[in-house]
Amino acid sequence: MFNKKIFMMISLVLISMLVLTGCSSSAPSSANSGDNNEASAQKHKIAMVTDAPIADGGWTTACYHAMLDAAKKNGYETAYSENVKQADYVSMFKQYADLGYDLIFAPGAQYSDAIKELAPQYPKVGFILLNGTVEGIDNVANVMPNAQQIGYLAGALAGLQTKTNSIGFIGGMELDTTKTKLASYEAAAKKVNPNVSVTNAYAGTFDDSAKGKEIATSMVSTKNVDVIFGDASAVDAGARQGLKTSKDRYAIAQPGDFLKDDPETIISSICTDNSALIDVCMQDFAAGKFGGKTVYGDLSNGCLSVGQFGQNCPKEVQDEFLKIVEQIKDGSFIK
Repeated sequence: MFNKKIFMMISLVLISMLVLTGCSSSAPSSANSGDNNEASAQKHKIAMVTDAPIADGGWTTACYHAMLDAAKKNGYETAYSENVKQADYVSMFKQYADLGYDLIFAPGAQYSDAIKELAPQYPKVGFILLNGTVEGIDNVANVMPNAQQIGYLAGALAGLQTKTNSIGFIGGMELDTTKTKLASYEAAAKKVNPNVSVTNAYAGTFDDSAKGKEIATSMVSTKNVDVIFGDASAVDAGARQGLKTSKDRYAIAQPGDFLKDDPETIISSICTDNSALIDVCMQDFAAGKFGGKTVYGDLSNGCLSVGQFGQNCPKEVQDEFLKIVEQIKDGSFIK
């Protein structure tokens, strides 16, 4: 009997350890945003699950800091799991749900199927899906920056900046939002510069910076591309490295203002205030009206904006571009 009790206790400990580590590529990591006091156990908690590193210098970095900013404003504790493989999305979401997290933030449409599978099993947990759409599940909130406006902004700036009349676009995966950005990017570039040609490529990944460098280098050498806009997270950072292999080659960054990271290559950034979108979701959760809808962000409500201009973006390009920004905002740029 004594040995059986010891065996049972050891088994329970091992099971607990498995729940915490799971089968994911990354175990939960905390990054508390609230004050550490006795009431911390009563605070709401939010976790971000991502397939890329949070220090990718692009999409994931911006999304992570957006979560931190919204969490600080609303007094949430935070955690994250990075480099999570697609096969492990559901198990990682489940770990956080089982650990008592109130909100789970998924920064991309690629997590849609995992959320569809798991969210109905945890009706008291709110799932925030950025750039994706899951309908018919009450505890899922879709947050959607205006992909068309993002593409217009980047395309107009690229079309004005280019000297070779050859610009590029790099996508991570062929997601609907990325396709919309590409189509809008090309339309806007040709609107401001009818002579421009657009070369596009999909990396098939969001976390391979070496692939981004390879694609950008190829675009420069084979198509004489001199401006690139990326929608591929860590791949974008690699693309900027590829642009450095030739003179007078530039990048438009997103979704944060990344000018300070590479002031010679980046001419500006298309900034998405994802923290404002997450903030809306947190307020809805506190008010008991979370989910079952899509929260949109665009130029008109301040959730989209243009970052600082780089040293290699001419003043005349800046002035003309800012006029176009207002046209995109009021809907008169392309009808």
